[in-house]
Amino acid sequence: MDIIYLDYNATTPVDPAVLERMLPFFDRHYGNASSKGHAFGWAAEEAVEIAREEIADLIRGEGGAITFTAGATESVNTAIKGVARLHAARGRHVVTTNAEHSAVTEACRELERIGFNVTFLPVDRNGRVDPEAVRDAITDQTILLTVMWANNEIGAVNSIAELGREARRREVFFLTDATQAVGKIPVNAEYVDMLACSAHKFYGPKGVGALWVRDGIKLPPLIHGGGQESGLRSGTLNVPGIVGMGAAAAEAARTLASETDRLSRLRDRLEQRISGSLPVRLNAAVGERLPQTSSITFSGVRAANLLAELRGLALSAGSACSSGTGKPSRVLKAIGLSDAEALSTIRFSLGRFTTEDDVDAAISMVEEACAKVSTEAAAPVR
Repeated sequence: MDIIYLDYNATTPVDPAVLERMLPFFDRHYGNASSKGHAFGWAAEEAVEIAREEIADLIRGEGGAITFTAGATESVNTAIKGVARLHAARGRHVVTTNAEHSAVTEACRELERIGFNVTFLPVDRNGRVDPEAVRDAITDQTILLTVMWANNEIGAVNSIAELGREARRREVFFLTDATQAVGKIPVNAEYVDMLACSAHKFYGPKGVGALWVRDGIKLPPLIHGGGQESGLRSGTLNVPGIVGMGAAAAEAARTLASETDRLSRLRDRLEQRISGSLPVRLNAAVGERLPQTSSITFSGVRAANLLAELRGLALSAGSACSSGTGKPSRVLKAIGLSDAEALSTIRFSLGRFTTEDDVDAAISMVEEACAKVSTEAAAPVR
């Protein structure tokens, strides 16, 4: 049986056009981008610079520089720990939210362990931080604000432009984890000082990401070695991966408007049909959100039991990075769900290769599985 993939927020398949761009850099153009003395190295270096431009175009990253990393986790760690190291003399306070990805949360926890003060602001029932709360939390000791552009579990989109204006007014560095936003909604790096993203979230390969840093901002390296990437990230560049990330960025820029519209309609179809036939709660359904993400709480049905019945669907109970823990999602708890409700929630995330037929088939499977699980739960013990 073919499995319908609805876990695009966890990872996306590599687009065939992206793979085609990558393949020559595994065999024919296999040079090291740091080899400056021959044509193989020149070709690799040129390909890397083209990819850098393609990603900058997607995020409107004029006035800044892109450093290639192994992914957004490395990017946010480089930014958070780098700002802390360089600017601790000015202040030792960081402001973030309680609904960030674990990469941001754990990097901030590490700062706490070495003596920094971190304010974890609450989010509202739709998963967004209140700009007024951010304004009140910033003090003369604050050196960094870090807020995700869009939430990976519930799709809520934060007011990045407004937060950016406040951070600039207060002379606080502003980092955004834009991993779930890049390639899915319009992103403009003008509003921030640093931006992190990963290729595998927008149809590029795994193991490659980027950190955009505004001109004039200096960060110390997290990884030392040969001094690649202008000294910020040492190590031999992953040329095929970087080429793939650039190609994915170019394709995302070309299809962004049409895909946003198409996925929004598919998401709405999914939610309307499921909420019309089953007792559910739609999370983060009010306000701006990602077009492909739907977080649904099923009343009285454990997500684990429901997922066990949905063998024909690839779904997630939350973030792929924390799945399998058996604990309720931090994000779902942050928006006010009880433990029981959080453990009854499933994330549906659609993508470029999701069709209307896929959505309709998924709806039918969910309805059948809910009926079966509910019947089993109601059956008397013998």
